[in-house]
Amino acid sequence: MVEVINQVFALFRLNYHNQYYAAWSDAEQVKQVKRLWLEALEPYPTAVILRAAQHALKHSDYLPTLNRMIEACRLCLSDLGLPSPYDAYREACLAPSPKTDAAWSHAAVYLAGRDSDWFFLANEQENKTWNVYREHYERWVSRAAQGEELKGPERTALSAPEDSPPSVDEQVTHLARLRKEIGL
Repeated sequence: MVEVINQVFALFRLNYHNQYYAAWSDAEQVKQVKRLWLEALEPYPTAVILRAAQHALKHSDYLPTLNRMIEACRLCLSDLGLPSPYDAYREACLAPSPKTDAAWSHAAVYLAGRDSDWFFLANEQENKTWNVYREHYERWVSRAAQGEELKGPERTALSAPEDSPPSVDEQVTHLARLRKEIGL
């Protein structure tokens, strides 16, 4: 995550050169600002942060504030049809069983829950499960952000029985054999 923040700041330094140095004049200040941005952007997957930085470069003549960067991250998530990481976590934890039949907002929510282990999510405290789920979710979001089409759970329909029921004579024979086996 630190590397992503460094990449974002390098992009900003190259594209908003004068504004960048006017806003953050010394190295110590840049360090503090990066730490602040790291904490604020931590909930977002790295691919989304990079995409949001690209969005900011394309759509703004001015160096983005942290607030604008957070808005850009939210916009990038919604462009992909993805809920925020915490909303996805809540959806996964609260989904009814069987999980394959739940109405998922996005396949990444289901896939991250599956990879995190449904039993683990349902039976452990949030302080243990949140980071595990978030890692899996970020991985799936990164794949979606790179254009991969994610597939949700396969819903297989029950097939009709192939065999026809036994005839009455076969049923009587089978019943007689069962009675003989159990001693009736």
